[in-house]
Amino acid sequence: MSTMRSMAQPNLDSSTLMPEALGREAGLSHDDHQAVRLWLRLLTCSTQIEQVIRSQLRAQFGTTLPRFDYLAQLSRFPKGLRMKTLSEYLMVTGGNVTGLTDQLVAEGWVERVADEEDRRAMIVRLTRTGKKQFGAMAAAHEQWLEQLLAPLGGDSARELYEQLGRLRLVLSQSESD
Repeated sequence: MSTMRSMAQPNLDSSTLMPEALGREAGLSHDDHQAVRLWLRLLTCSTQIEQVIRSQLRAQFGTTLPRFDYLAQLSRFPKGLRMKTLSEYLMVTGGNVTGLTDQLVAEGWVERVADEEDRRAMIVRLTRTGKKQFGAMAAAHEQWLEQLLAPLGGDSARELYEQLGRLRLVLSQSESD
């Protein structure tokens, strides 16, 4: 918790900050295109949050973000998922999923069972131990994010969330065009 507190910034009042104080991604000048600056700002923020989460997972649980993501996907499907579907959801190769599955089976966190609809396919699901371990990680993960984002304040966080939702809609529309 002290690690997280040292990473959190005091409440930010953007009205008192100069634009330069809000960060310069990749040395961009103010004259660069707004769309590029916005994209780089989003990427930088995402990367910074991901670095904190990776570090905290490693320090507190001795695990990695890919393992956490794997367990998170399985936690959403109590009956389990086919390995192929799991690799699609995680957007990784089947080989990556097989390697993680082998590790997590050896640790007793997941189990492989035959798919009742297709005996040739395997379903992977969390064990009782896996559910318990992931539950602890998920609770800590949420707490880390709350601590990281708390300095924004509730109103700013809600507004940012709404703006990013609008961006997702715009991006979804341009994908379908």
